[in-house]
Amino acid sequence: MRILILGAGGTGGYFGGRLAQAGVDVTFLVRPNRAAQLDRDGLVIRSPLGDAAFPVAHVTADALPQLAQARPFDLVILSCKAYDLDSSIEAIAPAVGANTTVLPILNGLRHYAALDARFGRDNVLGGLCFISATKADDGAVLHLDKPAKLTFGERDGGAISARVASLAAACESASLDHVASTDIAQEQWIKYTFLTALAAGTCLMRADVGNIVATDHGTAFMQALYNECLAVAAQAGQPIPQKAQDIALTAVTKPGSPIKASMLRDLEAGQRVEAAHIVGDMLERALAAGQAAPLLQTAYCHLQAYEAQRAG
Repeated sequence: MRILILGAGGTGGYFGGRLAQAGVDVTFLVRPNRAAQLDRDGLVIRSPLGDAAFPVAHVTADALPQLAQARPFDLVILSCKAYDLDSSIEAIAPAVGANTTVLPILNGLRHYAALDARFGRDNVLGGLCFISATKADDGAVLHLDKPAKLTFGERDGGAISARVASLAAACESASLDHVASTDIAQEQWIKYTFLTALAAGTCLMRADVGNIVATDHGTAFMQALYNECLAVAAQAGQPIPQKAQDIALTAVTKPGSPIKASMLRDLEAGQRVEAAHIVGDMLERALAAGQAAPLLQTAYCHLQAYEAQRAG
């Protein structure tokens, strides 16, 4: 399997790096400055699962069409921020041929409409990941905690296809924690409902879970926020299994927990946030189904006000 990874930042750099480290045919699509950095230092990974530094294949946008024509890619992994989706689609387009599969591992579900429109639904797998990673100032990929898991599958479910099996084999060779799912839609909704509640709650309160639930009504607030998300999933025909609910609810109401959404970390750093793609999209789905979602509405209003203030 020949794989193109968009970018060599935290998420793409970690998963693509581990695959490349294991000898999988991986190329990173990067900007010129990042290419120069990779030429000088190689890809550097600092992780509780093991540090590494090694040379990797990479290409810049101007050389991608010729490279893809000479040696077509089987898979393109997309791990951009949601607000960069349009430019990312344009960037990978020269690499997506008739037999190329696109695997997005973005948060949420909103990006599939644009990917399907550009590349065709049959060419887009369902995917998600669990990882906390970023790119350091010196270019190293910083993996911040032990979880580093890829989940992927055919969006219509059913038996494991040949392309899913090929990617699973590549992950196995790299000792990457992964799931080749026969029901990727359920996996996506489990994460989407949890992530939206975590992002909406921690961003609205500008605090981690532990500090929120230490307040008089914090636990009830987080429970109610998660319940609004669960109602959206049920209305969409993807009710969240009780076991998954219990795990998520424990995570968003755990006393003393330092957990906060990556969206809050971006907000605290004054950066752009994926508000529309996660909290806004969940709210839109709730309202379209005729469901009241006052906490989601409040959180999204807060995030929109932040973005407006930042832009101004």
